Amino acid sequence: MDVGSGALFLAVFLACMVEAVEALTIVLAAGTSRDWRSAILGVVTGVLVLGLIVAAVGPALTTLPLGALRLVVGGLLLIFGLQWLRKAILRASGLKALHDERSIFRAEVTAASAAPAGRRTVVGDWYSFTLSFKGVLLEGLEVAFIALTFGANQRNIPLAAFAAVAAVVIVAVVGIVVRAPLARVPENSMKFVVGVMLTSFGVFWGAEGAGARWPGADAALLVVIPAVALFALVLVGLLRRTLGAGPTAADSVAGVSR
Repeated sequence: MDVGSGALFLAVFLACMVEAVEALTIVLAAGTSRDWRSAILGVVTGVLVLGLIVAAVGPALTTLPLGALRLVVGGLLLIFGLQWLRKAILRASGLKALHDERSIFRAEVTAASAAPAGRRTVVGDWYSFTLSFKGVLLEGLEVAFIALTFGANQRNIPLAAFAAVAAVVIVAVVGIVVRAPLARVPENSMKFVVGVMLTSFGVFWGAEGAGARWPGADAALLVVIPAVALFALVLVGLLRRTLGAGPTAADSVAGVSR
């Protein structure tokens, strides 16, 4: 496996694992607090809808000229990756609360327990169904976007699909076994890494799509990725210093929305 393929697999696998963990927390909250049958039906329906979307969009991406595809997708990945990286930097520096699956699970359970009961034809509990469906669909759309864009840009959709499916299957199996949120997964660190990877690929492919040629072709990722990571770590250090320097630091943390 070359540098580009290896980086592609790692980026897709980690990003999809993060999204799968978040979807699992929502489904567990719906199932444990309401009705497992309806929650599972919501999961199945969400997966089927995702399958239809991927089947419609996937083949279309492979027909686009590679240069145009890399320019557009590189720009989208850069925007998407910078959003991940910004939140990861704020969390690592202490300016934003860490992502906590246990807290999110408790909040979802509380909301689900308070929701009124409702039945729709074959669905025993409509709230459990819609909560699971929306969780799987929304998180799954991010999984599909990452897998399709990475795979199409590298002209290696099978590898990207394998990485995405492997991540989702691992999270699903572990979730079935433990029947609890995967709070021990280092999700905050993984989001930092994914933010670096998405941003790096966005820069790399966006520049290629604009006509630039990287020295060493895909091997240039061995420089781009560490450079983005180093820059992000420097920002974390600077923000930590700022946080501890002024008397209004605590007020700044309190004012940052979750």
